[in-house]
Amino acid sequence: MKKLTQEQINKILKEHKHWLNEDCEGWETMRADFSYCDLRGADLRDAYLRDAYLCDANLRDANLSGADLRGANLRGTNLRDANLRDTYLSGADLSYAYLRGTYLRDAYLCDANLRDANLSGADLSGANLRDANLRDTYLSGADL
Repeated sequence: MKKLTQEQINKILKEHKHWLNEDCEGWETMRADFSYCDLRGADLRDAYLRDAYLCDANLRDANLSGADLRGANLRGTNLRDANLRDTYLSGADLSYAYLRGTYLRDAYLCDANLRDANLSGADLSGANLRDANLRDTYLSGADL
């Protein structure tokens, strides 16, 4: 698992904006890909990561509050004890993700795929789960 510095993370976030906006030469290769990266404790507050790849990443204790992760691939990601308050996750793939103790208060999870995710002990108060796929999701001790 590749450990990234905050400087490397910031560079990827900057390039991802170009990918989203298609506004510079080479934008086609600038989509954010944090798959299999070690991002434990990373500061990703208010990050714009729509449609980014984060599958099987380690985001334990990361701060993603206010981030835009609409349509992002977070399949199998470790988000234990992460802060996802007010995060936009509509249409995101969180299947098989480990969200134990994750702070998801007021998160927007409409149409998110949470199939087989572990949300035990997570704080989902105020979260919007409309049309989310919760099939086989583990919710023991979750605050709904």
